[in-house]
Amino acid sequence: MGSPMRTPLARARGLGSARDGASHWWTQRLTAAALVALGLWFVWLVLSLLHADYATARAALARPWNAVLMIAFTSTMFWHAQLGLQVVIEDYVHVRWREIVLLALVKFLAVLGALACALAVLRVALGS
Repeated sequence: MGSPMRTPLARARGLGSARDGASHWWTQRLTAAALVALGLWFVWLVLSLLHADYATARAALARPWNAVLMIAFTSTMFWHAQLGLQVVIEDYVHVRWREIVLLALVKFLAVLGALACALAVLRVALGS
């Protein structure tokens, strides 16, 4: 039960480590910063292709730097989304088994989405 003479800090110790939260927070901030830069590139690409035909758009995406940046953009987007949804699930789902199932589902869907986007970009870039 614990002694009633213990301070709140003493009672809180032993309830788990807070070290992981800082890493998660920094990862969210870094992916957000990367998405700002990659998002600006993406907007520039879309605006430059605004009145282009399909063949021109496909050729633009087939350029190596554009293909690499598109894969980086979509992968970072799914990673950032997964991190954000993880925080929401951990904060608002209070039944442990539901939390675990939802966290696993979100991670699975994020990986699946990132792989699908990478495959689509590679198919366009490699011409298949």
